[in-house]
Amino acid sequence: MTAVTPDRSPDSTESKTASEVEASAARSVMIGAEMLNWSDLHPEDGRPATAGRVPAALLEPVLRAADTVLVAGPHSLELIELIVDQVASVDVLARSAPDAEEIADALSDRPVRVFCGALDRFTPEHGESSYDVIVALDGLPRLVGPDTPVLTWADALEALKARLAPTGRLLIAAENAFGIERLIQPDPTVTVPRDEAWPRDVAGDVAAPAGLKAVRTALEASGLTVDQAYSLYPELVGAKVAVADASGPLVGAVIARAVASRFSGPTLTDPYRTTHDAVAAGLGNELAPAWYFVIGATDLPQVLPGGAVPDGPGVLLEESLLTALRIDDQVAVRRTVSGYVTWLLAQDAATGAVASADNVLVDGTSYKVFADGVVVEGSGEALVVGQLARFVRRSLEAGSRQPWAAGSSAHDLTSRLVSMAGITVTTELWATVADGNEPVQPTGNAEQLATIARLSQELADASTQASWFESQLDGIRRSRPYRIGQAVLNPARVVVKRVRRVVR
Repeated sequence: MTAVTPDRSPDSTESKTASEVEASAARSVMIGAEMLNWSDLHPEDGRPATAGRVPAALLEPVLRAADTVLVAGPHSLELIELIVDQVASVDVLARSAPDAEEIADALSDRPVRVFCGALDRFTPEHGESSYDVIVALDGLPRLVGPDTPVLTWADALEALKARLAPTGRLLIAAENAFGIERLIQPDPTVTVPRDEAWPRDVAGDVAAPAGLKAVRTALEASGLTVDQAYSLYPELVGAKVAVADASGPLVGAVIARAVASRFSGPTLTDPYRTTHDAVAAGLGNELAPAWYFVIGATDLPQVLPGGAVPDGPGVLLEESLLTALRIDDQVAVRRTVSGYVTWLLAQDAATGAVASADNVLVDGTSYKVFADGVVVEGSGEALVVGQLARFVRRSLEAGSRQPWAAGSSAHDLTSRLVSMAGITVTTELWATVADGNEPVQPTGNAEQLATIARLSQELADASTQASWFESQLDGIRRSRPYRIGQAVLNPARVVVKRVRRVVR
């Protein structure tokens, strides 16, 4: 079995000349509804193909040496090569003609066949009658093109299932119609669609059913039993972590980091805080941007890639501090800061540099670094100021409640925390903190509005207090004792002034 095959469906002759057909057939098999001027591997205005460590970590324990595999949809060349290295033969179904030729070219000396076209044109006369494994980790929507007639998600699923061996394994992805990104940032494609978002018939949308429960129900209705499901973050095509159970503080921290790294610029809410709170509320699986569903394979890891979530007890130091600040527990804040600073000063330079409050697990009086983190330069007191300044900046960006004035600067808040460890922030020491004097504002619009509301409330309270003091002072001035005192003291003031002039 090679990538060079002369067989070809007559459907594609409508869109290419004879010479073009002959040149393409030398590299890939055109089966119809192929997209001639489009690429999912190198899109100009669309999403790239599925790639990365997460799908690779899932494929490794699922594939076997004797398997025949169908790779359906856009998958990176690296993923396809990984599959080819582990199995007996591979068929690839890609809708893009340039992608199909590129894949066939790159794997021309390997047991690979490439079919170019839409899923509805991929009939039993193409490829194997059944496959041991079908890999559709990009989902189903990009298995069709604009020339494909009405085809629902359920229809596409049935077409793949029909080519799956009775004891075969199916790896399929589905995007969430209401994922965490809907709460963080508006989707610009709603108003300005990408080129890939060509109009589809409302009844023929290949998008997955809305919600985790609905997708599971659809899979079961098709006679497929889900052996494992993974929640993907921060997105389907660029997943950084996949977890079977998206719950718990440590999982929440890993997921929140992945989501925060995905979004930049103005957001509706703070990405890290929103995701962390959603996982803490038990919504990590339901609000995942996408899911992997595994049919026919068991004993799979709970986290992809392995080791993405550190083992061990404890909570992030940042969460402990934020909780104490939120309820104005000054004793807990002082105790936590003092313990952290003592531990931080005892660490070597490499450990201390990444030991930020958002990257340290605390379990009673025990501390340990959570994962790879942002490097903060400095040593001794400069390192302490830098790390606590990072915590202050993150808390201000998240719009977290502070027990002090809402308008306090990063310098003021850092100085207050550092003083709890017996350190004074001098001008020279503060100058070592990068961007220390830059104003900090909440990342999300919701947090900005909340901060403005707190500032407005503080100003209103201060104005009310000033008005009350003015009324009290006015009442005192109108009182009889005050007027008598003024009458007695005024002559004395005149005498004193005259004596001073004489003395001078």
